[in-house]
Amino acid sequence: MATEGGGKEMNEIKTQFTTREGLYKLLPHSEYSRPNRVPFNSQGSNPVRVSFVNLNDQSGNGDRLCFNVGRELYFYIYKGVRKAADLSKPIDKRIYKGTQPTCHDFNHLTATAESVSLLVGFSAGQVQLIDPIKKETSKLFNEEGSLSSPSQASSPGGTVV
Repeated sequence: MATEGGGKEMNEIKTQFTTREGLYKLLPHSEYSRPNRVPFNSQGSNPVRVSFVNLNDQSGNGDRLCFNVGRELYFYIYKGVRKAADLSKPIDKRIYKGTQPTCHDFNHLTATAESVSLLVGFSAGQVQLIDPIKKETSKLFNEEGSLSSPSQASSPGGTVV
């Protein structure tokens, strides 16, 4: 074992180091491939909402997952709690500029392997119907914002959006 001056091993592998530009860390793959982080806002951070749907397809991977982070909305194949999803390969990803998604829900009654309806409620009161599998945007409801909040709308499954 080669040692140098202070008794430290020369072949030591560092997991982090500091330079004048900042701190560099070795990150695990799951944290490194995570979607863009939204900076913390002390006046009230935006909650992350998660929606699930089962499409009953023949491949055995029928579960789909939708979640929002800030102004971004992601749609992934969900493989269960024991298998990590590849966060670098979403089925659909949308970034909204003027408003941000605050809630969403799937229409479980009409969901198929080829198409699934997703209602998305926004901070300005709009409600949008999208199909993340076909990557289509169907309709925008309450464009003028006459409903005070998107939570007043309900999804076809009967759950509050």
